[in-house]
Amino acid sequence: MNSASQEFNIDSTTRRAPETAQTAVWKGDFGREYTDRNTFDNEGLDQLYRKNYGISRREINAAFLREIAKDANFLEIGCNAGNQLLLLQEMGYSNLSGIELQPYALEIARRRLPGVSLKLGSVLSVPHENSSFDVVFTSGVLIHIAPADLPRALDEIHRCTRTYIWGLEYYSAEVAKVLYRGHDELLWKMDYARRYLERFPDLELVREQRIPYLENTNVDTVFLLRKKS
Repeated sequence: MNSASQEFNIDSTTRRAPETAQTAVWKGDFGREYTDRNTFDNEGLDQLYRKNYGISRREINAAFLREIAKDANFLEIGCNAGNQLLLLQEMGYSNLSGIELQPYALEIARRRLPGVSLKLGSVLSVPHENSSFDVVFTSGVLIHIAPADLPRALDEIHRCTRTYIWGLEYYSAEVAKVLYRGHDELLWKMDYARRYLERFPDLELVREQRIPYLENTNVDTVFLLRKKS
């Protein structure tokens, strides 16, 4: 079902997220296998980033979050097994939350992150009130949202943040569909920072960095956006 045709109330925190072809795949065995391949401790996550980019995730976080207080409240959309939240926690950020649509991944994240607020939920229907967080972020999540559903996802992220939107996603100047592990409707590259800025006049770009992969021609974008005062 195409979620673009469905009406939804942006003030409701109890509405059901639409089921899409993509969410169905991630909730099933494909999603479980992804989690099993991609559950890392902090050192393992930094090693993966160094292998991919020559820079650690810890260094990326430090550069992009330098003006954000350690007690700011963060929401990660699509936290999976909690890799990013675990690293932020070690870096001293103490007010962390996440949502994840794959129950298997969420169970693992809850074991790894006791005391962190973790909920079952989708970027297409975030189970939190408007302006609930100082920072709402994604890491490799928007790339798996079909272009027809992306506006709704961006609306939900924008709705939930008071101040910052932070992201790390594949980059392409134009929309490019990518075959991903045998699926041709599961990964897209585009300029996600520009999509936010075009959709929401109240956002401004704080910083952005394009980071090329060392072993292939892919490029990721890391960006921090802020709601204007």
